Amino acid sequence: MLKNIFYTFFLLLVITTNISCKKNYLSYTTTEGSYYSKQVWYSDRNTRSFLNDTYNGLSTPTSSAGATTLASRYNIDGNGAMLSEGSDEAICSNPSSLMYNFFNGGWGATNLIDNNYPVMYNYIRRTNMFLANVGTSAVYPASDTIELKSEAYFLRAFFYFELLKRYGGVAIITKVLAPTDDLNLPRNTYNEVVSQIIKDCDSAVVGLPLWNGVLGNTYDSLTWDDGARGRATQTAALALKCRTLLYAASPLNNPSSDLSKWQAAADVAKQIIQFNVHGLLTSSDYSNYWDYDVSAVTYNKEVIFATSALQTNSIDQHNAPIGYNTASGLCNPTQELVDAFETNKGFPIFDSRSGYNPQNPYFRRDPRLAYFILFNGTSYKGRAVQTFQGGLDNVATNILSTKTGYYMRKFLSESATWNSTPNVSRRRPWIIFRYAEILLNYAEALNEAQGPVQGVYDAMNTLRSRVQLPAIASGISQDSMRIRIQNERRVELCFEEHRFFDIRRWKQGNTYLNGIILGMNIVKSGSVLTYTPVTVGARVWNDRNYFYPFDQAEIYKNPKLVQNSGY
Repeated sequence: MLKNIFYTFFLLLVITTNISCKKNYLSYTTTEGSYYSKQVWYSDRNTRSFLNDTYNGLSTPTSSAGATTLASRYNIDGNGAMLSEGSDEAICSNPSSLMYNFFNGGWGATNLIDNNYPVMYNYIRRTNMFLANVGTSAVYPASDTIELKSEAYFLRAFFYFELLKRYGGVAIITKVLAPTDDLNLPRNTYNEVVSQIIKDCDSAVVGLPLWNGVLGNTYDSLTWDDGARGRATQTAALALKCRTLLYAASPLNNPSSDLSKWQAAADVAKQIIQFNVHGLLTSSDYSNYWDYDVSAVTYNKEVIFATSALQTNSIDQHNAPIGYNTASGLCNPTQELVDAFETNKGFPIFDSRSGYNPQNPYFRRDPRLAYFILFNGTSYKGRAVQTFQGGLDNVATNILSTKTGYYMRKFLSESATWNSTPNVSRRRPWIIFRYAEILLNYAEALNEAQGPVQGVYDAMNTLRSRVQLPAIASGISQDSMRIRIQNERRVELCFEEHRFFDIRRWKQGNTYLNGIILGMNIVKSGSVLTYTPVTVGARVWNDRNYFYPFDQAEIYKNPKLVQNSGY
């Protein structure tokens, strides 16, 4: 069984330094500089460390500088912004944030945001290098090689998916390129990249443990312990396969509406469900799902795969309301997102049966609203949040005051502190795959493939019952169920980098990312609060934004790299 130790930081630093600073990220080598290839592959420890370091790519280095820390998931623009602020979920309170370029027409080939292209290929090259050398390396016992290779296949598939969802078809490279090779590589098609990801996922499943310690058909008593959580598993590889197939079946990438593609995604989701090794947290545990102290077991049954957990309070400092220890309050949820949460009767707020009161707008709502969003009156860190005009968290002279009347709560800790007495006792993994997504994937794919059959209701109502929402009554149409599923994804997975890409794969950019942005203006007079929805901004959509632009510098370097349409 794979050793459960991440080896010394110094060794990883040396390896990384000598493979990441080369001029062409497609063809660096380990023989350049002071650290030589034989020193990696002729050592069991160094070989494992090379793979361990490759896991850094899971944090998705999203800043333009190519940072590879966990915080980059919460730091798209280098100043603490999140990808949700480039969708209809939220806006950034910092008016100079690069996130505004996503929807003000400024995003283009020479004005990049979230540019993962060169960094992902760096990590793809690492996996290719590892796969080319591990078979003749000094790994001991040699039987561990199967498991190590399976991890590398998973990682390569993950890195290609990160490219696929952003850029569409990209060049498939599965060998180690030398500086003397022709590096002017054309793009493969979208479907060809999908096939490569699926192939790598299937290769990964062969040698990985199923989360509960099953390796293939043989029971292995050595399960992933806490020190190894964050490593690939069979269910993680299947979750990646499922998400890839779901994207491939979606309208943006499936113009012929091939129902077999939807069925393929549903089949993989069902396989994960039938393994019965993952499940949903209880309602009482769910509210603290993203908050762990340093002594906690970080990964629970709902987590299928996550990055390693780091101790950090930057997430809280960037996103807590401004009245708390001079936090920045960057992520401001939109009124559109708040309105997507049903009432506790199980109806949308615009339905006459919902019981919604616009002058008591947060009363008797889906409990997830309070779990995920800080609204006026919410209890947080020992006091009520004040987003009414002139409140502690809405000060006109503070440029970072909420633009919408809301702040993000998901991911934040009641215990984290910062400023003069920082407390970094909180553990922060980025949860990449969780069981709730699998249920939603299954419901969506099965509904598209077969209509609202019983399995669709079962998946949706299992998720809704966790927060005591009424079950969806049987007998609705496929179109109506599609709307319910899409809204359930919007609510359940908010701020987790799904909505940004869901809107695109559904080809709904013009619907959700074109027009005004609403917030809530709250005026307090004595003890009376008056709530008025107000326009707080606007978005402009262009169909070219369904995919990211390639950096114009990459086009100049590689004449065979064809730019995405419209840029």
